Amino acid sequence: MKDTPFTAARLLALYDQVAEAEDAIPRLRRFVLDLAVRGKLVAQEAGDEPAAELLKRIANAETPTTGRRGKQRDTSVSNALEELPFDAPSGWAFAPLGQLVRVLNGRAYKQQELLASGTPVLRVGNLFTSNHWYYSDLELDDDKYCEAGDLIYAWSASFGPFIWGGPRVIFHYHIWKLPLISDADLSKHYLYLFLQQKTREIKEAGHGISMVHMTKEKMEKLVVPLPPLAEQRRIVRRVEELMALCDQLLAARAGRETVRDRLTTATLSRLTAPDQPPEAAPQNARFALQALPTLTTHTAQIKTLRQTILNLAVRGKLVAQDPTDGPAAELLKRIAKAKALRVKAGQIPKKADPVRDPVWGQGIGPSGWSEIALGQVTDVITSGSRGWGEFYSKTGPGFVRAQNIRFGKLRLDDLACVNPPSNSEGSRTQVVRNDLLIVITGAGVTNPALLDQDLGEAYVSQHVGLVRPSDTALSPWLLHCLLADSGGRAELVKRAYGAGKPGLNLDNIRNLTIPLPPLAEQHRIVARVDALMALCDQLESSLTTATTTRSRLLEALLHEALGGQTEAAA
Repeated sequence: MKDTPFTAARLLALYDQVAEAEDAIPRLRRFVLDLAVRGKLVAQEAGDEPAAELLKRIANAETPTTGRRGKQRDTSVSNALEELPFDAPSGWAFAPLGQLVRVLNGRAYKQQELLASGTPVLRVGNLFTSNHWYYSDLELDDDKYCEAGDLIYAWSASFGPFIWGGPRVIFHYHIWKLPLISDADLSKHYLYLFLQQKTREIKEAGHGISMVHMTKEKMEKLVVPLPPLAEQRRIVRRVEELMALCDQLLAARAGRETVRDRLTTATLSRLTAPDQPPEAAPQNARFALQALPTLTTHTAQIKTLRQTILNLAVRGKLVAQDPTDGPAAELLKRIAKAKALRVKAGQIPKKADPVRDPVWGQGIGPSGWSEIALGQVTDVITSGSRGWGEFYSKTGPGFVRAQNIRFGKLRLDDLACVNPPSNSEGSRTQVVRNDLLIVITGAGVTNPALLDQDLGEAYVSQHVGLVRPSDTALSPWLLHCLLADSGGRAELVKRAYGAGKPGLNLDNIRNLTIPLPPLAEQHRIVARVDALMALCDQLESSLTTATTTRSRLLEALLHEALGGQTEAAA
């Protein structure tokens, strides 16, 4: 491939093989730059004047700003780098950057020198993210000004090369201007491509950290692979052509993703349409399960699918109702009667009847369901106590903290231990199997989980709400309600973020509106949700596997195209 030009057709052929890889376009852009500075992007032509002849003329050239011979610096290739980065094509040469350009410092300003009017002062932030400008009324030497078309380099914090396209400005100290020693023998745009590629290489080697240690001396010693001048110009034209093609591919990909997202949304909307007849629900569900593997290309869509399944579940649209189950009102009466007996026996505290907000719910479930407050079907709703920090220990009973509770999952790999106080306060916050746990303060506020295993003696922290159902058979259903926007989660989120710092109080949980089906139907729904979530797990796993496979294929193709060298090599 060394003498074979890399055309748009070849890039398209490569892209077709890896189009669904998430980072395909950025990787292809980097690939094009790598090819450009290695002499693999365009063919070498025998009639081109060798780069060594350019270097001879540049060495004798006058500097563009003073008309005098430039300072003689120790910038030989041997001093710049002990080993050349790759075998150069015929007619190419290597030269330190300081032999090709002057590296000119900008001006350091004191805050009081930055004004509201005058000549604009170009700072690093203006090159990347900031539209806020400062100005100066100082009269400076010409080499402190930057004109449209100048090659510049930001070297502090955010960093990288630019060809300035704005008005005449004063460039700040954290920017270098890089005027060519000889415009007649160098392409400014080729050097810009090289600096783009070199900057990316430095960032990757430093894991994206800033170039605060990139000194002027190091900049001057960057080794530039230099083609003949005619080839420099051919390379620039080819890069512009291929980058424009990458822009088109990116736009086309964005269009495809938009269409897919719309189709996915429409498919899920068919499932959740409030006016669909009962007999249409199974058909729509089958269509969705068949179509979504094709439409789904990223894991965010799986998250939407999971929430759709939960919302269907708590609205009674996942399984058929069975008249023999009896109404949920009968279940509610049995729970209330059993609770009253436990209160009378002193087994649980007596609490005022919860009062749910009538704005929420409003008959989302089918006939035979009831809308209730969560406190009606729970014996205990409490939270951990303050001041347990002094009871932490290396061994002892478990201590469930907010970080152990993810959305629907209980993570116990870093469960803390405590030696609790010997009083009733300790026993009040002790958890048992089938308790529901809710984060009530902090970053994960409203996140619920079900304690589906026996931890032995264990307690909750002050940032965790503890909800104990009156019947443990209710626990899986209540978890689904806490996870589904239509089942109570939307109200919980509204309460937590209603004002000030996010947080929930126990009344927010006690008065939460939830739908209640007959117990037998709850069990059928939970089983169906579990089966569908398993399918989501498979789909998510296949996406992850496909993403990894595409990434590896892209890596292999680029490795092969670069002649066995990795993308990052320079």
